[in-house]
Amino acid sequence: MGVIIIDGSTVRAFVNDEAQFKTSVDAQFLSLDVNNDGVLSRSEMRKAFESMRLLETHFGVDTAVPPEELTRIYDSVFRSFDEDQNGTVDPEEFRSEMKKIMLAVADGLGSSPIQMAVEDDDKSFLKKAADLEAAKISGGS
Repeated sequence: MGVIIIDGSTVRAFVNDEAQFKTSVDAQFLSLDVNNDGVLSRSEMRKAFESMRLLETHFGVDTAVPPEELTRIYDSVFRSFDEDQNGTVDPEEFRSEMKKIMLAVADGLGSSPIQMAVEDDDKSFLKKAADLEAAKISGGS
């Protein structure tokens, strides 16, 4: 685990740096595309969501969520990514939805910096945003 200091402007700068954002999101897409067919299926997306355990914990404490409710929620999230409703998520759809999510996170963070614990595995978009800002600061001084 690492600790970053981040605010909404840091996340927005990362999203607005099209080259960095596209590279990061495309790498995440490729890691989720386990069968290498160039699109994400419902099951590939579900595995990704399940690995994040966003719905099954409350402040780090496991909570019981009925399987049918989890399926309903994951299906709803999948439909939001699948913009053309063809049953798969292509890289452009994935990038578009991730941009919306990251901008919503930026809005939620606001302008007051906060400390946040993140995994050290370089998969965290928030860590990448903080790293990009740190690189710009160190390169500019």
